[in-house]
Amino acid sequence: MPAYDEHIVDLEKELSTTKYNKATQHHIGLIKAKLAKLKEKQEKRGSGGKKGEGYSVRKTEDGTVLLLGFPSVGKSTLLNQLTDAHSEVGAYDFTTLDVVPGVMEYNHARIQILDVPGIVRGAASGRGRGREVLSVMRNADLCLMVLDVNHPEHLAVLQKEVYDSGIRLNQRRPDVKIKKTSKDGIRVGATVRLTQINKEVIQSILKEFRINNADVLIREDISDDQLIDCIEDNKKYLFGLIALNKADMASPETVDRVMKETRADIAISAENGYNIAPLRELIFRKLKFIRIYMKEPRKEADMKVPMIMFEGSSIQSICEKLHRDFVKKFKYVKVTGPSSKFPGQKLSLKHLLKDGDIVELHLK
Repeated sequence: MPAYDEHIVDLEKELSTTKYNKATQHHIGLIKAKLAKLKEKQEKRGSGGKKGEGYSVRKTEDGTVLLLGFPSVGKSTLLNQLTDAHSEVGAYDFTTLDVVPGVMEYNHARIQILDVPGIVRGAASGRGRGREVLSVMRNADLCLMVLDVNHPEHLAVLQKEVYDSGIRLNQRRPDVKIKKTSKDGIRVGATVRLTQINKEVIQSILKEFRINNADVLIREDISDDQLIDCIEDNKKYLFGLIALNKADMASPETVDRVMKETRADIAISAENGYNIAPLRELIFRKLKFIRIYMKEPRKEADMKVPMIMFEGSSIQSICEKLHRDFVKKFKYVKVTGPSSKFPGQKLSLKHLLKDGDIVELHLK
């Protein structure tokens, strides 16, 4: 093992054996900062060599869901149940050697479902083509972790690999602003009480990243890990779900116990179709879609087929989805619905839409 990697192993071991308390808070924060820097260098070094065959999946439809799990947990069978795709199914490991896309149509939404090769321990560092699989996930909107009900121990491995690859499930970027300055050192301001980290630790972590002068504004209670994420500012935040597959191959008592242990969202059987319909609904709701109804000038709005957008979408998002030239040609928009103050309100590209809005675009 190269000395470079040994240093990472040594720091990880020290981190795992150091009890967290007020006395060790500062030391632990520095270890995590050093680890993050070393892993980032390791990643750059690993990607700088010869590149193997990668995956290129064009993001289409209204949203993208990636099926993630160990080999032979039933992802291919699940894809076939959810969509009209036909992924090869076999009772042996590594049946899926490439990304197989399918489309699930539900509540007027077209959702792209991706079946990728099963990942194993060490995937984030490249084992078993794991790095390519996890890179595909960075372009998805939702990760559906598929667990074998008889192997709940796989969850911790999956979660670690996902985290180590820079993906944060069911989180959002913390409200932290770091503005580098030319002098005056590191000034930390917080609008909330910080219970997990103090200003001295914040300053030390920033200095470890060679940031010696900066204004830091924190608007929520954060941990040292979250601060490091904000400093690196290269993390991907997306929705996550956990489905326990092969529920028909375990007793009801076992299924209930594993559901509680793993905090899974649903128990299914891809083989016999058990709970597939509720899973479709769960995916749709987790993606936080909103329905927008388009209206042409001097015509009635089309209230039968909505345009599906993500919660928090703006008028500009609508324009970009309809046609790449619509932003340039935009003149104004009239909005009627929950996000407008009155019917037909004229609004700008930055206006944020709500579910049920009626949008009338006017172009130059």
